[in-house]
Amino acid sequence: MQATVGDRVLIHGRAVGMAERTGEVVELRGHADDPLLVVRFDDGHEAIISPGTDCEILHVS
Repeated sequence: MQATVGDRVLIHGRAVGMAERTGEVVELRGHADDPLLVVRFDDGHEAIISPGTDCEILHVS
């Protein structure tokens, strides 16, 4: 899963009733083959995530 700065991230809820979260990739960290993403979520919260199966990268063109 390749992401670049500016791409959007959609994280699906992992339990019934859990809301989806969306945000923007603001920085890439770690190794090129297994990057960590610094994401600024739409509510203003920032977090470092390692994208998993519940995560979609939406490329901005």
